[in-house]
Amino acid sequence: MKAVIVYDSVYGNTKAIAEAVAAGLGAGARAVPVAGFVPGSLQAGDLLVVGSPINGWRPTPAIASALGDLAGGGLTGVKAAAFDTRLKLFIHGDAGKKISRALQEAGASIIGGPMAFYVKGTEGPLLAGEAGRAAAWAVELAAAMK
Repeated sequence: MKAVIVYDSVYGNTKAIAEAVAAGLGAGARAVPVAGFVPGSLQAGDLLVVGSPINGWRPTPAIASALGDLAGGGLTGVKAAAFDTRLKLFIHGDAGKKISRALQEAGASIIGGPMAFYVKGTEGPLLAGEAGRAAAWAVELAAAMK
């Protein structure tokens, strides 16, 4: 299985989660910043995980643009999941749900609900245990691929 974890990161927290997901998925998985993502490199049966910090109640503009480029079936046959990084607040927005919806609209099969990973303060760091939670989630995604 080839897996690509595409992320945008402002303070490094989303990058850390993307790398933990890649590590949890094992061989064949790599974390790629959104600027380096090549959509044409994905084939049916591959896994695409997309992550973003919450930015004004939604994914960052770079992630939104990349997802827009995939609209209209660019991910047909690709398995996908989404995550976001956020503060632990009562009202916080939900970039993960918006990313999942965009992935599905682009033709991907969503294999797991969007996940939220938490940071302490606007700039982080990640709350204790979040990288481990990301790696465990990756194991669940790998199992859903079988």
